[in-house]
Amino acid sequence: MEDVIGIIMAAGKGTRMKTEKAKCVHKVYGKEMVQRVVNIARAAGINEIITVVGHKREQVEEVLKDSVKYAYQEELLGTGDTVKQALPLLKGRKGKVVILCGDVPILRPTTLKNLIQKSIDNKEYATILTAIYENPMGYGRIIRDIGGNIKSIVEEKDADEEQILINEINAGVYCFDIEELTLAIQKINNNNAQKEYYLTDVIKIMNEKGLKTGAVIVDDNTEILGVNDRVQLELVTQVLKIRINTELMEKGVTIEDMNSTYIYDDVEIGTDTVIHPNTTIKSGVKIGKNCEIGPNAYIREECRIADNVKIGSFVELKKAIIGKGTKVPHLSYMGDCEIGEKVNVGCGTITCNYDGKSKYKTVIGNNAFIGSNVNFIAPVNIGDETLVAAGSTITEDVPNNTLAIARQRQINKEKKNK
Repeated sequence: MEDVIGIIMAAGKGTRMKTEKAKCVHKVYGKEMVQRVVNIARAAGINEIITVVGHKREQVEEVLKDSVKYAYQEELLGTGDTVKQALPLLKGRKGKVVILCGDVPILRPTTLKNLIQKSIDNKEYATILTAIYENPMGYGRIIRDIGGNIKSIVEEKDADEEQILINEINAGVYCFDIEELTLAIQKINNNNAQKEYYLTDVIKIMNEKGLKTGAVIVDDNTEILGVNDRVQLELVTQVLKIRINTELMEKGVTIEDMNSTYIYDDVEIGTDTVIHPNTTIKSGVKIGKNCEIGPNAYIREECRIADNVKIGSFVELKKAIIGKGTKVPHLSYMGDCEIGEKVNVGCGTITCNYDGKSKYKTVIGNNAFIGSNVNFIAPVNIGDETLVAAGSTITEDVPNNTLAIARQRQINKEKKNK
C-alpha cells in the first residue's frame, strides 16, 4: 500500500448533545468516539493521522495526546474549510489522504481498507464510501451519469425534486489523491443553502478536470451511523454491543442473553465457554475454553482466565490471572491476584489489595482450597495444596501443604437475667 495519511474532522460543537464536553469525547461502549475513529484508521493501516480540532479542543487533545498531529479550525465554516486547515501538514506529500468524521465511530477497519485499496488499484483521484438507504432523508445524494460514474454529491438542502429521490447517499468517508485534493479545495465556495464550504464540491471539481473518481458501497449501513445527540449515541452503542456479541457466538461462544451481556472490544473467549446473563467483561480480557462465566459477574481489564474455569454469580475480577480448572463460584472479589490450577475459592472471599495508597498482589498456588469468607491481606503468598479455614483473615504467607486458621477462638458467655 502506498503512503496513506488520515484526517479526522473533530472540530464540531455537538449542540444537540446538550453537553459541556466536546462532542467527540463522549464515549461509545467505554471509549471516546474520536479515539475509536483513530483506532479504526490505524487498524486499516493508516499510521499518520491529523486531527482537526476546534470547539473545546483541549478535551480532544487530552484524549489523543501526542498520538496524532493537530490542526485547528477557529470558525465552523463547513467540512471543506475543516479539511483545508489540515493541508499545510500535507505540503510536499504524495499519496492518499483519507477523510474521516470524529463522530462516526463504528466503521469497520476492513471497510476502510477496501476503500483505500480500490482507490489505489483503480487509480482513482477520489473514492467515496456510499450507502443505499430506503429513506435517505438528511443525507447528501450521489449523482451518477448514465454510465454509472459519479459526477457530484449534492447536499439535501441543495437538491432539486429529481435528486431528492435518489437513494444512494454519501457516507462522509473519502480517499483522495493528496496533490489533487490540495488543488481542488482551493476552488470550492460557499454558494449554497448553508453558506458553508462543502468538501463534497471537490468531487465535481475533479470530474470537470477529467480526473477519475469512484465509490465503494458499504455492505452494512450501521457502520456509517453518526452521533449528533444522546439518542444516536445509545443507538450506536447498542449496534456495537450486538456486533461484538454476534462475532463471539459465531466463533463458538454461548451467550445466553445478548441483551443483558456487555462484552467490550478486544475480548478473547475460547470455544464452548458459556456466558450467563447480566455479565460484564471489559476490554482486553482473555478467557479460555469450556469456562462458565456469571450470571452477574464483572470481569475487569487485564484479567486472564484459563480453560475450564468457573466464575460464578456476583464475582468481580480485577487484574486477575486464574489457572486451569479453578472455581470462584460466587460472591467474591479477586483483585490483583494470581490463582493457580484447580483452586476452589469459597463464597465471600476477597483479596484486600489496596491500602489507600498502593495496590498489592495475592498469589494462591495450585490445588488450594479456600474456605468461605476469607480475607487475604495483600501482599501474601498461599502455597500449593493448602487449606485456608473459613472465616480466616490471612496476613502472612502460608507454606505448601498447610492448614491455615486465622480467627479468634469462639467464646460463649451465659446471658444474665434481668
